[in-house]
Amino acid sequence: MSVGTYEINLAGDGIRVGIVEARFNGAVGHGLLSACLEELKQLGVADQDVLHVTVPGALEIPLILQKMAESEQFDALIALGAVIRGETYHFELVSNESGAGITRVGLDFGIPIANAVLTTENDEQAAVRMAVKGVDAARVAVEMANLVLAMEELQEAGEEE
Repeated sequence: MSVGTYEINLAGDGIRVGIVEARFNGAVGHGLLSACLEELKQLGVADQDVLHVTVPGALEIPLILQKMAESEQFDALIALGAVIRGETYHFELVSNESGAGITRVGLDFGIPIANAVLTTENDEQAAVRMAVKGVDAARVAVEMANLVLAMEELQEAGEEE
């Protein structure tokens, strides 16, 4: 038996990306967005192939990701934001529900979503992580978009046989 291997593809040419950014904890969101957009550009994603929208907070992200997925205009989506622990249980609720919603949209629509909604104990942790996580989100989106496209081509080739 011969085992095939798919090589990681970070070429962003022609990849269409939708970005949803939560405005709550805006300084962190802007840091995530800046790093993400810079990396998308480095990977070859054209400015005109990126749509960036904002929503009030992390709980609103999944709905807009769903609308973007329904449009079938994107190869990958990115969720950006920060949920920083406070003194109440609200942190757990927002973290868990936004994460579950983001995952559900990706699985329901078969579209890769890079989840870069930080969940941190404090502002300092968020500040330290925002640049790295923004870059990671861009790389995940492009890599997964290319992988999904390759798997779809593989499926189509199998159906033609």
